[in-house]
Amino acid sequence: MKQIIVQKFGGTSVADTDKIKRVADAVIREKKLGNDVVVVVSAMGHTTDYLIKMAKDISPNPSAREMDMLLSTGEGVSIALLTMAIHAKDYDAVSLNAMQVGIMTESVHQKARIIDIKTERLRKNLKQGKIIVVAGFQGTTECGEITTLGRGGSDTSAVALAAALKASRCDIYTDVEGVYTTDPRVVPNATRLDKISYEEMLELARVGANVLHPRSVETAKQFNVPLRVRSTFNLDNLGTLIIGAKDMEIYQPVTGVAADLSQIRVVFCDVPDVPGNAARLFGALSDENISVDMIIQSYARKTTNTNDIAFTIHKDDYAKAKSIFEKIKNDLNARAVHIDEDIAKISIVGAGMVDRPGIAATMFETLAKLNINIKMISTSEIIISCLVEKEDAQKSVKALHKIFELESNEIADVKGDLPDLE
Repeated sequence: MKQIIVQKFGGTSVADTDKIKRVADAVIREKKLGNDVVVVVSAMGHTTDYLIKMAKDISPNPSAREMDMLLSTGEGVSIALLTMAIHAKDYDAVSLNAMQVGIMTESVHQKARIIDIKTERLRKNLKQGKIIVVAGFQGTTECGEITTLGRGGSDTSAVALAAALKASRCDIYTDVEGVYTTDPRVVPNATRLDKISYEEMLELARVGANVLHPRSVETAKQFNVPLRVRSTFNLDNLGTLIIGAKDMEIYQPVTGVAADLSQIRVVFCDVPDVPGNAARLFGALSDENISVDMIIQSYARKTTNTNDIAFTIHKDDYAKAKSIFEKIKNDLNARAVHIDEDIAKISIVGAGMVDRPGIAATMFETLAKLNINIKMISTSEIIISCLVEKEDAQKSVKALHKIFELESNEIADVKGDLPDLE
């Protein structure tokens, strides 16, 4: 029985017609191995950014529905051109958008989640020997509305398709040769990892490692889909395999270091210390579909019976959140709301740190020696994160990468930009 392999190529991999021809070669190479191949592609290069700019030129606040209609067109161009490139090399292929496939999502625009994938048409085309090229980043509702999946949408599309088809593997092709211990643009001798667990990759993705989006890793973990991150430009390199923890032979205390520059810190000052205020605050944000990351509530001041509630949100959510902060402040009877945009979240990740005392102390001491002030701290069994000034981000990453002995003797080969997260 043939294996099904799902391949995903990001916008930088299909940025122009020459690169699209190179992608066609990579797809055909997998087909020649005797596998059935389903390919997911993003929009070409910076097409999505260009479309967003045009929309903003027309209206400062375009409707979410029309934005989905607009942004979904980018992948339509990519899948048609890639299919033509495969045809030009005498291989049979067909391009399908999300509606044609039956990628069903919830009725939420711009941040929809996949709830089901119809596989009948996909399996019919695979049975006929065709390579299938699918538009990533998009879906459709039961009512026939076009939706987009938000950040990481194409990665998520690919993994969800692999799960639905019970594929043997999902290969995510990028401009780098796998998952590194940190961003190789910041630390050139970062080490490429041969294997990493879903749990570690999920945390690295959440805290700024832009190779994969957390939603795609969550889906892979849920359905036990083996993921391989590999280079479009070096097909002989197998990259990094992402698998279940039970399949890992050994855990490093620290697997990687990441910096997330996309966070904004929000502090509600002097919030009355009464039951329900935290629920009202975060409930209001949840109602607007705004996710919150780090949260710290200070000890109540006895003289005023108030405390401060600090948290971080993604910068993309700030415009929407800002519009409701004043209302929430008044509802809570808070004294003020402070916004800090000049921050970075620095994190170390490692499934092995749970059994190794002193990891947190080493991280804090390393930052202290560099006179780097820590504004917030959050921890779990496999991750420790610190909020620092944005200007200290690179210095922090380099120092932590060195102190935890993650450096390689080789210089990472990075071609162009790291992959986008469309």
